[in-house]
Amino acid sequence: MNISLKKSLAIFDIEATGLSITNDRIVEIAIVKIAPNGSRTDFLKRINPEIPIPKEVSEIHGIYDEDIKDAPVLKDILAELEEFIEDADFAGYNSNKFDLPMLAEELLRVGSSIDLSKKLHIDVQNIFHKMEQRTLIAAYSFYCNKKLENAHTALADAEATWEVLDAQIKQYDELESSVGFLADFSRYGNVTRLDFAGRLAYNEDGVAVYNFGKQKGRTIEEVMKTEPGYHGWLLNADFPLYTKQCLKNEIQKIKAKKSKESNPQGFDSKLNDLKNKFN
Repeated sequence: MNISLKKSLAIFDIEATGLSITNDRIVEIAIVKIAPNGSRTDFLKRINPEIPIPKEVSEIHGIYDEDIKDAPVLKDILAELEEFIEDADFAGYNSNKFDLPMLAEELLRVGSSIDLSKKLHIDVQNIFHKMEQRTLIAAYSFYCNKKLENAHTALADAEATWEVLDAQIKQYDELESSVGFLADFSRYGNVTRLDFAGRLAYNEDGVAVYNFGKQKGRTIEEVMKTEPGYHGWLLNADFPLYTKQCLKNEIQKIKAKKSKESNPQGFDSKLNDLKNKFN
């Protein structure tokens, strides 16, 4: 094993009803968890998404409505899933763009207490694209000298992703083996995302900005001043729940900052009252 682990690493793959983070649902999740000592445990569940799977999607991953009609819904396996991933950082293939935002959305939807933002996330595809510019099947062949059987099945893809990651670390001297380095190296682009979908980000000064559309690059605080209705539109539009939650948190920080600046003594008094209440 070439990677250096201080905590477990959960290499995961999701199959879903489609590609929309907000409208589609998970139908299968597979996790290959590698412990610091190199031991492996697997988690594989099919999930009833409670919405139909389009035929063209089923033809890709091989899971049809009939296959999951008696499967548990996500809430039924939530406790088991939370326990399995609680102590782990994450890795996946194209996971920063799809699997991670999808999982975050689904966990929020069922009231999970797991905060994925506190975990490190390695995207093996981003490492691969920075180094070789190809697909998972090609990556598996290139790094592992094997043919990927059962591609687009969750467990096969998760297993292949783990083998590719381990081989990447061995092949490239410039890749450090720590999860922290790999998560930073595999980050998409030069932007530090605030939310998993990348709609919000931090600029070079560490200030929260919008990262899409007409407001791209502008700070949330600036947009609140010039177009106060913009954040309300986003909160009511078809964006991921996690994106909306992050925006709400930033807005609360901005409002708290303004309140403190306008009435520092009153703000400190209220803060002390809150501290005393919960101590």
